[in-house]
Amino acid sequence: MFTNQDIMRAAMRQSALDINCREEDFLKAENVVVRSEIGALARKYYVEPIACNLVSYGNNIVASAKEEYQEIVKAYLDKFSFYHCFETPNMHWLERRMNEHGQKICFMAEYFLPDVNRIKRLPCGYELRVLTQEDFAELYCAEWSNALCEKRKELDVLGVGAYEEGRLIGLAGCSADCADMWQIGVDVLPAYRRRGVASSLTSSLAMETLARDKIPFYCSAWSNIRSVRNALKSGFAPAWVEMTVKPEAVVDEMNR
Repeated sequence: MFTNQDIMRAAMRQSALDINCREEDFLKAENVVVRSEIGALARKYYVEPIACNLVSYGNNIVASAKEEYQEIVKAYLDKFSFYHCFETPNMHWLERRMNEHGQKICFMAEYFLPDVNRIKRLPCGYELRVLTQEDFAELYCAEWSNALCEKRKELDVLGVGAYEEGRLIGLAGCSADCADMWQIGVDVLPAYRRRGVASSLTSSLAMETLARDKIPFYCSAWSNIRSVRNALKSGFAPAWVEMTVKPEAVVDEMNR
């Protein structure tokens, strides 16, 4: 069984593979800037082009940046306290200077890891079924787009579904985004929300993942209060945050 220390070390080890730094860089008191490079063992959703990626586990910021932007990024980290670098108004300082090079702030997210002292299977009053990859074939639709990813079907490896009289009313799915860590996403049909279904599915899938010697993790936008509450209720705790800068054309395409 994993300890919380095991889980945190594994997450830092994976983040180091994601952004081309060392695991111990996340524990330093000072900020660290490294050359941007997506390694072969990085999480599958990290794709170029990336101008820079800022990651913090609560001690400092480790910034992975393309060589031409390292001076800007270092100046940003030197100017503000590390925890203010992920919020306005300070991030406008970085945005304005990166705009001059055709880059924009793109993704911002908070990541959660299971707390082994709290996590347990939560009931919801509906039938729960463990699902595997062959069960997902007919489920790639809008209702389950957080639990499953049609563009990366091969990574959807495990799930837990909630059923009422044989009808699927909620689904949590695991994506094998890297070797040791699987990401959980969850969807519940609108009529069945606020009944404990999401937390039951999330906690059950987390326990199934841990039983397979993999570490579940959960990602949410800061503003998605419903999702953050689900993470906390399900036995997860905040672990790290990220902010990614990408070319303006990429960001604008996402906003179409």
